[in-house]
Amino acid sequence: MALVSQHGSSTSPRTFGSGYLFGIPLGDLGWFTSLLMSFAVGFAAFFAATFCAIIGVLIYNTATHHAVDFALTYKRFGLPVGLLMLATSLAYLGTLWVRRQLRKE
Repeated sequence: MALVSQHGSSTSPRTFGSGYLFGIPLGDLGWFTSLLMSFAVGFAAFFAATFCAIIGVLIYNTATHHAVDFALTYKRFGLPVGLLMLATSLAYLGTLWVRRQLRKE
């Protein structure tokens, strides 16, 4: 069992509203790092959505004996999800960066 501190200083996880996401200080990123992280999130979302769509089309083709083109997974699933996540992460991280710049002045 872990011992509880008598001093009352507990390390609570950082919240989403204060610029922290799962304990990662997103509010402390520079503009280039924010841009790089946004594109990384967009690429990761594109590949994850495309992978899930390929698996879904594979299951659909196997179960129904239809021949759905796998190129649709990139156009109809991967690209919209990737662009949506890119725009969302650019807006969120850009807002955090602008707030920090305005706070410095």
